[in-house]
Amino acid sequence: MFAMLMKWMKARRILPSISDTERQALEAGSVWIDGDFFRGNPDFERALREPYSTLPADEQTFLDGPVEELLNMVDRYEVARTRRIPDEAIDFIKRNGFMGLLIPKQYGGRQMSTLGVSTVLAKLNTWNSAVATFVTIPNSLGAAELIIHYGTQAQKDHYLPKLASGEYVPCFGLTEPTAGSDAASIKADGLVFRDNDGEIKIKLNFRKRYITLAPVATLATLACKLRDPDNLLGKNDGKHDDLGITCVMIHKGTPGFTNGDHHEPIGDPFYNGPLIGKDVVVPLDNIIGGPEYAGKGWLMLMQQLAGGRAVSLPAGAVGNAKAAAVATGAYSMVRQQFGIQIGRMEGVEERVGRVAALAYMIEAARIYGCSAIDNGEHPPVVSGVLKAYTTRISQEIIIDGMDVFSGAGVMQGPNNILGMAYKSAPVGITVEGANILTRTLMIFGQGATRCHPYALKVVEGVEKNDVALFRANLLGWIGHFIMGILRVVVRGLTRGLTVSVPDVEPSTRSYYRRLGWAGSRFGFMTDLAMFAIGGKLKIRGKLTGRYSDALAWMLLGLSTLRRFEAEGRREEDLPLVHYALTHALHQVQEAFSGIYRNFGGPVGFFLKYFGGFWLRLNPMGSAPTDEQSRRAALCIQNANEQWQRLAYAVYLPKNEKLGMGRLLKAFRLVSIAHPAAETIIKAQRARKLPRGYLPAEIADEALKAGLIDAAQADQLKAALAARMEAIEVDSFTPEQYFATVTEQGGLQYGSGKDRAAA
Repeated sequence: MFAMLMKWMKARRILPSISDTERQALEAGSVWIDGDFFRGNPDFERALREPYSTLPADEQTFLDGPVEELLNMVDRYEVARTRRIPDEAIDFIKRNGFMGLLIPKQYGGRQMSTLGVSTVLAKLNTWNSAVATFVTIPNSLGAAELIIHYGTQAQKDHYLPKLASGEYVPCFGLTEPTAGSDAASIKADGLVFRDNDGEIKIKLNFRKRYITLAPVATLATLACKLRDPDNLLGKNDGKHDDLGITCVMIHKGTPGFTNGDHHEPIGDPFYNGPLIGKDVVVPLDNIIGGPEYAGKGWLMLMQQLAGGRAVSLPAGAVGNAKAAAVATGAYSMVRQQFGIQIGRMEGVEERVGRVAALAYMIEAARIYGCSAIDNGEHPPVVSGVLKAYTTRISQEIIIDGMDVFSGAGVMQGPNNILGMAYKSAPVGITVEGANILTRTLMIFGQGATRCHPYALKVVEGVEKNDVALFRANLLGWIGHFIMGILRVVVRGLTRGLTVSVPDVEPSTRSYYRRLGWAGSRFGFMTDLAMFAIGGKLKIRGKLTGRYSDALAWMLLGLSTLRRFEAEGRREEDLPLVHYALTHALHQVQEAFSGIYRNFGGPVGFFLKYFGGFWLRLNPMGSAPTDEQSRRAALCIQNANEQWQRLAYAVYLPKNEKLGMGRLLKAFRLVSIAHPAAETIIKAQRARKLPRGYLPAEIADEALKAGLIDAAQADQLKAALAARMEAIEVDSFTPEQYFATVTEQGGLQYGSGKDRAAA
């Protein structure tokens, strides 16, 4: 019976087909807490036992020392204007080990934890993404990481010390004009041949684009399709000469190899450009891992990206989001309109509250994910969630911040605080797997098969024609599905009261119950999709995207709860937790609503009309309330200990004359003067002082009336002066503003220092 069923399922394509490259991606890395949600029964006790790390002392010292020193020497407006990182900054990066954060100490590297690397990158991105990118590429997927894991001893001995010192500046060439997110379809060609000197070598022809650090790199790692028609490596099966994707190193200056040209990325002008090769000949030993690893490049990339996608881009996104949040909170209290601080207007307060809570949430996810990697996990599905959703949420946070800054956000110049991050945000959304495809293909498409307790084994049984394997796992899947139905019904009727909740802060218990309830529905709906839609799920991107939304917001919500517990249940952070979890559960509710409306087929009819009615009648979440928004906003509207803590790993410039520095000075003085200002405002309401004036404008009258003392009057005046300075924007003379065309055809502006002074 099971043999016949297997044949029927194969003929009808009930189950998804899995290509060789897809299988390597599925088998890479590990299943982590994401597996609990696909099983439909999250284990919160285990989730709270998962590490939530802090930086080791030496890594914190590096963050507070060399990282801070590097950022102090970078004029980010000048970098944007000249499109060039200063030579002294590059030299500092190389001398102080920034290029070797992940390289073992025995080879001259710093060998930092994943969390340490992520935090350094996050802090660099809070100030200048061009500098951050120069540090990111050597410490992400590329020569160093691949050589550490797969390189021969000779490669480790030669390359790692030179990469750690910055003698070799690396880049990694994967993307091509016809191969973007579909990286496995690269056309770069490598031909194994015997040279006239009798040595076996590789001849490469390629055209790569969008390669970060390509213009300044001295060592490129190239992903190519390697062919061996003469079977010189002994790996040819006699039918196909294509050995598969292979990672090959090419040194700058190799004949036929061209780099140095620049693309012009939007936002911060980081170094990025094409790599072009025509008949480039390199030794066989330039294959990372040596000849043994010829054809294993895709496997190497998938294994490292399984956890790696949780590091560099999420770090940059979270760094920018946190910088935007602390600046937005500050500006909302420094800027006044209609006689009040704009942060006290409900429309502005709504944005500030959302910014504060979502920044808290994605920082929680960043640390939780990096802690898991440091603990030996490499979860590709969670990494995909972190990449896609932190970059998107960060962009939304920056947009909200721009709305609060209003005119000060859209006028460019040395004093603009958010403009460059706003322009740069699409970069994170686009690179390392575009978010659209990550959301619609990778997260649920990969997770439904890999993270499910039975699906992959059932597919393997069909592919291998293994009846025993198929029978055991299909029966297990059916039993699992039946239990899933019972679980989702009971938890739906009780609104999660049957979910096992650990010993946590009492006011957060309901979130665990609802996340458990949501998890049971997600597991059930995953089974339903695989049974009812099966192999066609790959083309149902709109539907799988909504499944990804549900999973992502459950993971983000759980990360927030993990942070709150790990940080000692700080009562002052509860408004952020309440807003974040309410928002997350509302997004989960919306995702399920979209799934029910668009599932399709006979099952979809039932879900749309009967399931949808129950979903609306018994929702698991709704949007945050106005009061939750107000309380969350207050968390970043006072320059107190909480604000300082939430600004951890955000670069706070010491220069109080420009941009962020002068805003923070005003914010600090406004916070100090706040009690006196409140006293005057109350007196104005009681008609003891004239209305229509700012507290600082009638400070002397309040002093004479005995309502405040002389020190408080001085505080109010100092705060007003700092506030007026902080809300100014840049202006330029015509000579500074207009560009002139140089003899070379380029554009030349007035000096950056002159423009800043203007």
